[in-house]
Amino acid sequence: MTAPTPTARHTAGPAISLRNATKMFATRSGDPFTAITDVTIDVAAGEFVTIVGPTGCGKSTTLSLVSGLEPVTSGTVHVHGRPVDGIPDGVGYMFQSDAVLPWKNVLDNVAVGLRYRGLGRKEAHERARDWVERVGLAGFEDRYPHQLSGGMRKRVAMAQSLIGEPSLLLLDEPFGALDVQTRELMQDELLQLWSGTGAAVVFVTHDLTEAIALADRVVVMTAGPATVKNIVPVDLPRPRKVEEIRLTPEFTELYRTVWDSLREEVEITRARGASRVA
Repeated sequence: MTAPTPTARHTAGPAISLRNATKMFATRSGDPFTAITDVTIDVAAGEFVTIVGPTGCGKSTTLSLVSGLEPVTSGTVHVHGRPVDGIPDGVGYMFQSDAVLPWKNVLDNVAVGLRYRGLGRKEAHERARDWVERVGLAGFEDRYPHQLSGGMRKRVAMAQSLIGEPSLLLLDEPFGALDVQTRELMQDELLQLWSGTGAAVVFVTHDLTEAIALADRVVVMTAGPATVKNIVPVDLPRPRKVEEIRLTPEFTELYRTVWDSLREEVEITRARGASRVA
């Protein structure tokens, strides 16, 4: 029996809703450090939202609140209408660093989440084999991570994140360490695999080209402690090919709009760093 599709599991209201979400951390001195403040964002089922902002502003912290890895200090965070008080059901998470297990081969790495949830080895491997093929790694099932290129390891990580048919997919700069050509290939692969799933996606990146090429909306964050400065709709047709769409005049105009909003925040962050060094 196949798992229900994400759209069948959740139909009413936004998939993700943050209202005045603030996150503070304790420091060694005892003084609180505010990572993000008063963040308000909604993400609909089937929507792809990217988040950009200056280095260290709190973009990843936002994902941590949505995933339940960190509790909110004040404000609210809801996933599918329910307050987040732990890791919600149906969440897939793809990190910047590979989350592959070095002692497991490709097939076992892709199947590990299903096995953890109690699925039998045979069925888990059948589903994993299908996803290995979907991400373009057929024939590499028995290879180990050290035998794979960086792009191939990212394909394994992508299959790990998607095999559970998540209703919510969180990605924290997953392609940042790849070369430009491989990154664009992986972006296209992600769009193709996500299309039609109904999953809500939140994707954190420093790359404005990536942010615009993937998204339905780009959220621009302020210098830390981050809050939402601007939300830019991306009215570009789907399906998209990243290497083609980034050459269009419409893309260039969107890039200019996002950068105009982000530039001041980057300069603020840079000035703060220079003052600390001085």
